[in-house]
Amino acid sequence: MATIEERYQHLEKTIRGYNISADFKQIRAAFEYAREHHGSQLRRDGTPYITHPLNVAQIIAEMRLDSESIIASLLHDCIEDTDSTYDDIAKKFGVTVADIVDGVTKLTRVHYTTMEEEQMENLRKMLFAMSKDIRVILIKIADRLHNMRTMEYQTPEKQRKKAFETMEIYAPIAHRLGMQKIKWELEDLSLKYLDPVGYEEITSALAKRSSEHQAFMDRVQEEIVAKLDELKIENTVYGRIKHPYSIYRKMYAQDKTIDEVYDLFAFRVLVNTVADCYNVLGVIHDLYKPVIGRFKDYIATPKPNMYQSLHTTVIGDEGIPFEVQIRTYDMHAIAEYGVAAHWKYKQGAQREDKEHTYEWIRRLLENQEDADAEDFIHNLKVDMFSDEVFVFTPRGDVTNLPAGATPIDFAYSVHSAVGNSMVGAKVNGRMVGFDYQLRNGDIVEILTSKNAKGPSRDWMTIAKSSEARSKIRQWFKKERRDENIANGRSAFEAELRHAGIPMSKAVAPEVLEKVLKPTNFNTLDDLYAAIGYGGYTAQKAVHRVREEVAAQSRAERAAAEAARQAAEKEQQKAEEQKAERKSRTKSEKGIIVEGLDNCLVKFAKCCTPVPGDDIVGFITRGYGVSVHRTDCPNASPERQKEEPGRWIRVSWGSDIRESYVTSLEVVCKDRSNLLVDISTALSTSKVGVAGLNVHTTSDGFAIFDLSINVTDRAQLDAVVTKLHNISSVIKVTRSVG
Repeated sequence: MATIEERYQHLEKTIRGYNISADFKQIRAAFEYAREHHGSQLRRDGTPYITHPLNVAQIIAEMRLDSESIIASLLHDCIEDTDSTYDDIAKKFGVTVADIVDGVTKLTRVHYTTMEEEQMENLRKMLFAMSKDIRVILIKIADRLHNMRTMEYQTPEKQRKKAFETMEIYAPIAHRLGMQKIKWELEDLSLKYLDPVGYEEITSALAKRSSEHQAFMDRVQEEIVAKLDELKIENTVYGRIKHPYSIYRKMYAQDKTIDEVYDLFAFRVLVNTVADCYNVLGVIHDLYKPVIGRFKDYIATPKPNMYQSLHTTVIGDEGIPFEVQIRTYDMHAIAEYGVAAHWKYKQGAQREDKEHTYEWIRRLLENQEDADAEDFIHNLKVDMFSDEVFVFTPRGDVTNLPAGATPIDFAYSVHSAVGNSMVGAKVNGRMVGFDYQLRNGDIVEILTSKNAKGPSRDWMTIAKSSEARSKIRQWFKKERRDENIANGRSAFEAELRHAGIPMSKAVAPEVLEKVLKPTNFNTLDDLYAAIGYGGYTAQKAVHRVREEVAAQSRAERAAAEAARQAAEKEQQKAEEQKAERKSRTKSEKGIIVEGLDNCLVKFAKCCTPVPGDDIVGFITRGYGVSVHRTDCPNASPERQKEEPGRWIRVSWGSDIRESYVTSLEVVCKDRSNLLVDISTALSTSKVGVAGLNVHTTSDGFAIFDLSINVTDRAQLDAVVTKLHNISSVIKVTRSVG
C-alpha cells in the first residue's frame, strides 16, 4: 500500500500532466495543513483520515481542475471535522478557497426537527454555494464518489442510507452537469448496496460471458475501423458493455432476465470534426441495419448539460442490436466530465459567463423558496433529476422541460405573464388541449389574450414543472386572497372533522404556534390562504395538528407529575437554603453572591447575561437570586430604589460554565437565502443555536429572534460583528426588558 507521501506525489504528478503552472507551493501547504489538523483521526478502514482528502483531490485532478479546486478539496473536511475555521482558511489560502470549503461543509451545528428538514437545508446551502461557484458541487461529488468506493467498511444501515441518497441526489446532479463517467460509477456503487443480489447476478453473468462479449466487440470494432480507414477518416473506435445499473434498469422496467436483454453493447466513434460525425453516421448505416426510431441528434440539439453526440441503434450480421455514439474528441471530453471539462485552470483565463451557466440553479432555488422540506425534495427531483423533453418555439429556439410537460409548463417557462394570459395552445400548427403531453421536437405556440381571466385551479395538477406550479400559486396568492382564505378554511375544517379533532383544540394557541412555526406562516389566515391557492395541503396541516395535540396531551400528563415532584424538591431546597444561609465564598453557576451561601442562582430571561457583562442580583421570593445585567430595564436605579432590601451585589466567579444562553434580535431587509447566510455565520462562529424564530413584516423586513450558546462577552461581540457583516442586515441588538 502506498504511503501518504507517495499518494501526495502521485497527486502532484497528475496535476503536472495537465497544468505545469499550478501553484504547487500552496497545494503542498494545503496538504500539510489538512494532515496537521486531521491529526490522529482515522477512517473506518483504519487508515489515517488524510487519505480521504488526498483521494478526493486526486479525483478533482483527474477532472483537470485548477489549483484552487485542488487546494479546496484537500481542505474540504477541515471546517466540519477539525478545529479549523473559515477565517483560518481564508487567511492562509484566500477567501475563494474558504468560500468553496464552506460551501461543501454541511450545516451540522444547526438543530432541525426532522431529517427531511436537515437534508433540505444542506441541499439548499449546497445549491446556493454552487450557483456562485460550480466547483463546490464538483468537490462534493468527488467526496461522495470516494466515500462510495470505500463504503464496505460502514454498517449495513449506513451503506443503504448513503447509497439511496447517492442514487436520489448525487448521481442525478452528476447527470445534470454532464459528468457521465462519474454518474455511472455512482449508480453502480449504489446498486451494489441497495440490491446486492441483483448486482451480483448481473456482474456474475457478465463475467461468465466476458470472452464471448469481447470477441463480438472486437469484431465490430475492426469492421468500423477498417471502413473509416478506407475512407481516410481519422478515428478512435472502442466498444463497451453497458454498465450494471443501466442493465438493471432495463431488466426491472421490462421485466426481463439478463439473457433477454440484447442491446448490452455500445460503441463510440471519436473523430475530428462535426462534418466527420455525420459522414460516420452514413457509414454505420451502410454497414448495419438501423433500428427505426432509435436515432437521436444531440449535436444539432445539445442537452442542457452540454452533452453532444449522434446516437443510433443498429443490428449486426448476428442479429444482435448495439448502440453507436458518434462525437468529436472535444464533445467526448464534455460527455465524460461535463461542466468540469469547461473549467479553465490557466492563470488569467476568462471563464464562462456565470450568469448564463448557472441560471438554471438559481431558478431552481427561486422556485423552491417557499417550499417545506417534503415538497422541496420532491420538486427538486422533478425539476433537476427527471427525464426531459425538448421542444421548439415558433422562432426555432429550444426549450427543455420535464418529461410529461404540457403547454402550461411551456407558457410559464417563457414568462409568468404569458402563462397568466394563456387562452390556448398550438402544437405543430394544430390546436391542442392544456393537458397535451409535449413530445421531443414539437413546435409550441401559446395563444394569449388581454381579457384572459388568469390560470384555473386545475392547472396546478396539469402542470409538471415546479416553475409553472410556483407561478400559478403566486398568481392565486396575489389576486384571490379572500377567496383563498374561505376555500382553505373550508378544506381545513372538513379534514379536521374527518380526523375527529375538534376545531377548538386545533386553534388553541399552544397547538397553533407549533403548527405554524415550521411552515413559515405567521397567522391562521396565512395557512388558510396557502391551502386555498394550493401552496399547502389541508391533509398536511391536519397531520401536524394531530401530532401536536397528541404531544400536548403527553406533555400535560408529564408536566403534572413533574410539577408535583418539583414542588416537593423546591420546598425541601428552600428550607435547606434558609437554614444554611451565611457569607458566601464560592460561586454557583459561575456567580458569587455577596453575603449568601448555597443559594439558588438563576439568570434573568429578560436580559440573559453572559460572563463579561456588568451584573446585579435580585432576591426573589422562594426562587433564590435572579441575576440581571445592570443595563436591563428591570434592574434600573429606579427599580432598585423601590425595593432596596432585595437588591444584592453579585460578581462572576472563576469557575464559570462552558456556555451561557443569551438572546439577540436581528433586523434585516428580507431577501432570498437570508436564513442560509445567518445560519452559516453562526456555524462559522462555532456557537450553538438554542432557538431561532423569524417573522416578516408587510413592508419587507425580516426579524430574527436568536437564542445562542456563548462562552463570554468577547465571543458574543464577535458573533454580533459577523452578523452585522451579512448583506441586508440592518441592526443586531441584545434582548432586554
